[in-house]
Amino acid sequence: MDHSLTLWILFNVFILAMLIVDLKVFNRKPHEISIKESLIWTGIWIAQAVIFGVGIYYFMGSQPALDYFTGYLIEKSLSVDNIFVFLLIFTYFGVDAIYQHRVLFWGIFGALVFRLIFIFVGVALLEQFHWIIYIFGAFLIFTGIKLGLEKDKEIHPEKNPVLLLVRRFLPITKKIHGPNFFIKRGKRIIATPLFVVLIVIETSDIVFALDSIPAIMAITRDTFLIYSANAFAILGLRALYFAVSGVMRLFHYLHYGLAFILVYIGSKMLLENVIHIPTLFTLGVIVVTLTISVIFSILHPKDEEPDVPEEDLP
Repeated sequence: MDHSLTLWILFNVFILAMLIVDLKVFNRKPHEISIKESLIWTGIWIAQAVIFGVGIYYFMGSQPALDYFTGYLIEKSLSVDNIFVFLLIFTYFGVDAIYQHRVLFWGIFGALVFRLIFIFVGVALLEQFHWIIYIFGAFLIFTGIKLGLEKDKEIHPEKNPVLLLVRRFLPITKKIHGPNFFIKRGKRIIATPLFVVLIVIETSDIVFALDSIPAIMAITRDTFLIYSANAFAILGLRALYFAVSGVMRLFHYLHYGLAFILVYIGSKMLLENVIHIPTLFTLGVIVVTLTISVIFSILHPKDEEPDVPEEDLP
């Protein structure tokens, strides 16, 4: 489906305007985001995503709207797993809560740019070389199995190739200097550890995109629908992070549900020329899987490791 340049411009202007309002009005001064504030912004982004989907239904039809909502739910569900990774990164670098919003803001802003590039490249490749869909499908199945077998998430920033490159050419301070990514000492511009965290967040999202972009391409090849679903999902991720980061461990079975969704989507791509699976059926599979994962996590909470008295430690 072709979309006018005007539609693309208007959508991106709207997204940019919302980001400016978020940063310059509601978060002009660094502060720790409360759960209440986080839930309000999460609701705002979800409401905007739903209203946008209703607009797609009204102006484009039921099938594009169904594709958009299914894609949005895929992106939203996969992005929830990213929250735990972001939490690990902030903990690893010791970033205060009052500065985390700023890092996530610019990290997600960069993610929009990178994902837009991935979307156009991915769709173009599928249109020119249809067999690539089998590579995407196999990759999603592999990723899903890997996620399902994963016990505990680990991060290794010291092995991040982009970060190693940055540290090689750019001096970095040892301490965080407020909300600044860079400081000036004399005539030198020096990066702060907060910029290092931003690099790790950004490159982590690129890895996440390698899963989520092919997954939504199993639903639609419409670049505008893919991009808009991605945009609303990851923009709402920032607000959602502060609401659920503290209770992520409660949903310890969620990653099994996400693993199943990835395997299912990958299988759907591999079987595309053999069997047609309606988008509505896929939407139902995703909703049921996520619901079961959350309910099972609540009914079967994870056993907490008992505290070991210091005198008993070796």
